[in-house]
Amino acid sequence: MFKSTAKDILRLGWPVLIGQLATMANGVIDTVMAGHYSARALAVVGLGTSIFFSIFIALMGVLLALSPTISQHYGAGRHGEISHDVRQGFWLMLVLTLPCVGLLLAPDPFIALSGMSADIAADVRAYLRALAWAAPAMLLFRVFYAWSTAISQPRAVMVIQLLGLGLKVPLNWLLMYGASDLPVFGSIPAMGGIGCAWALVIQAWLMLLAAFTWAALAPAFARYQVFARLGAPDLPAIWRLVKLGLPIGGAFLIDVTSYTFMALFIARLGENWSAGHQIAANLGGLAYMVPLAISTATSVLVGQAIGAGDYARARASGWTGMAIGLGVALCVATLLAWYSPLIAGLYTRDAKVMQVAAPLILMVAGFHVFDAMNAVASNALRGYKKAWVPMLTFALALWIVGLGGGYLLAFTTFFVAPMGAIGFWAGAIIGMAIAALAVTGYFSHVSNAAMRRAVAMPAGTPELRHG
Repeated sequence: MFKSTAKDILRLGWPVLIGQLATMANGVIDTVMAGHYSARALAVVGLGTSIFFSIFIALMGVLLALSPTISQHYGAGRHGEISHDVRQGFWLMLVLTLPCVGLLLAPDPFIALSGMSADIAADVRAYLRALAWAAPAMLLFRVFYAWSTAISQPRAVMVIQLLGLGLKVPLNWLLMYGASDLPVFGSIPAMGGIGCAWALVIQAWLMLLAAFTWAALAPAFARYQVFARLGAPDLPAIWRLVKLGLPIGGAFLIDVTSYTFMALFIARLGENWSAGHQIAANLGGLAYMVPLAISTATSVLVGQAIGAGDYARARASGWTGMAIGLGVALCVATLLAWYSPLIAGLYTRDAKVMQVAAPLILMVAGFHVFDAMNAVASNALRGYKKAWVPMLTFALALWIVGLGGGYLLAFTTFFVAPMGAIGFWAGAIIGMAIAALAVTGYFSHVSNAAMRRAVAMPAGTPELRHG
């Protein structure tokens, strides 16, 4: 079973990985092009993107409740219920769009917290107003993302994300630098950093159009006839998605805010440490794409097995995903640790920044191992529709131990002599280790309990059939 399950995880995981890397590449393109345009454009893109994702990521996470829900339907062969819940995802997306767009149009609390200058703040507001037009398309695309991965069709998302990536550079260039005498459009003014936001708006709606076209025409999607009728919202079904989605979105929010506040605290140590931390954080995010892909595939396989009433396979899928995730994470961590000075040199030629970045990359290597363990275990539990315990454990790991303990290690003599930025990463490692072990233990408990209930319960009962 291990060999076949491992093949299934890798088969589902690699398109997710490619798609996520394509999504990350959008941010890299924006940063590089804005940096070449002007320092002001780079500041606007950096600050605007940080505020946008602080708002967007948690709401997007709520929609990911669709993935384990649809996975269980798919495993049980309940195709009508898949269609129904995808439609409820459309209604839920409309509800989530309201606070998302509202906060993007009124971002003053976030701007005040950052303390940016008035001229930068004006551009950031314009940047966020533009992104308010992208938010509905990006949220609705997440419904397609959850639907396609849950029915073992992740290549559809990958292809669309790669196509979207191919549009980013020409759209950025056109809207940042402007153009004149264009057919149909005439002249387009140069928008600087704000042009990156409008490029994302166009990209997001074209990707959504591609997703709807794919879902309407591809046999793997068309069989569900999701677009045959929208119907009225099913409030109990939407509430079930919200109850599962809230802790998933909460976990994303905890992740984003912990990194944001860590960066703000480390900024007190000076620009070299701040720059070194940004390198380390970027590497951490890049490395996380691998366990994210493995964990997404694991969650889908666990949910499908539960839907089919095969709790032994669900448990085996979870443990197999964790084994693969840990093995890959150890390899990645070894590379990061071994080549940390070289990697730091790829990011910067500033000798002082390189000097502080190299030891932080070593800390990232240790953090990544436990981060990968926690990611796969948490997503395996989502396959069982268990998300509150992982979220609360994540809060303990990153907010209490990571930020709280990291602050004590970084700036006080409460434990040892002040460690500076390394103290924050040490706190994050300790916290994530606690979370990884706790969530893995919780998965063992949940999967064992599900198997015991399945053995004790007559086949065909509602609980067994519906997981």
